[in-house]
Amino acid sequence: MKAILMTSAGDPEVLAMYDADKPELPSPNHLRIKLAAAGVNPLDAKLRAKPVYYPDKLPTILGCDGAGIVERAGSAVTRFKEGDAVFFYNGGIGDEPGCYAEYTTVHEEYCAACPSNISLQDCAGLPLVLITAWEALIERANLQAGNTILIHGGTGGVGHIALQLANHLGARAAVTVSDDKKEGLAQGLEAEKIVRYKEMDFVVDVIDWTKDKGVDVVLDTVGGEIFSRSFEAARIGGKVVTLLANPLSVEAAQMARLRNLSLCYELMLTPQLMKLHGERIRQRKILEAGAKLVESGKIGVLVSYALPLHEACEAHRIIEKGSVLGKIILMME
Repeated sequence: MKAILMTSAGDPEVLAMYDADKPELPSPNHLRIKLAAAGVNPLDAKLRAKPVYYPDKLPTILGCDGAGIVERAGSAVTRFKEGDAVFFYNGGIGDEPGCYAEYTTVHEEYCAACPSNISLQDCAGLPLVLITAWEALIERANLQAGNTILIHGGTGGVGHIALQLANHLGARAAVTVSDDKKEGLAQGLEAEKIVRYKEMDFVVDVIDWTKDKGVDVVLDTVGGEIFSRSFEAARIGGKVVTLLANPLSVEAAQMARLRNLSLCYELMLTPQLMKLHGERIRQRKILEAGAKLVESGKIGVLVSYALPLHEACEAHRIIEKGSVLGKIILMME
């Protein structure tokens, strides 16, 4: 099979196409999947530049997100059969092969049936961002109907799913965007408030939008100064959920304490990193719930770049530039 191997840490050029053996099933509970596409995430670029988790296991195949057709099912598999269309989050951080390849293997309990109304290729863009947005809004923030939420980077990979999920939950959503194209997408996704953060102070704008109260929840997908100032935009007793390992300045900590804020971290990798089988099943159930929302038209994934597998380097260059609308995928040839 064709696969993109990361042979060492470094620039995108360390990714190259190789011929590799088709993977064997690691257990009777595994599926071998002929991939239609792989999602590309900022995480992939970070792991390529500096393989944090398993630096001693190079070369490796990156790519956590995948979708495709079950080509072979292990003897103990009960949930799927050959020919079924599945999507999943698995591998791609160095512990086991990822999805930048024509085939991969996944435990049956970590796969969900693809929603029937979108392509297999688009399905590959969903898992990581859907699980992240779901865990952040529902499990960390307990977002409820009528709550207000500020989503930083509201048209990015996680952001555009979080905006749709917030709308589905009945929350009132504000997003920060940087240009006309992103504002247009946010309008199309029915954000109630759109803040051009390069042109206006998002704290002032959000405080005005909430009639001096502040939002119930802030979802930070950006970090840096945006994260630090988000404490000022949250209401007294509100929540700030961040996807990043942001250092907490003394000033931000004081602001959080003064306003009795809850700070939550969201890392959807934790179940995979800590080998928590039950938690991996919980995340698969998020994919199943998300698939139902896709089929009912409540959420959808925007794929802004669909590149052939051999252009993995270019996909990484694009994602490292930032400001990508929705998702990037690599399609198998």
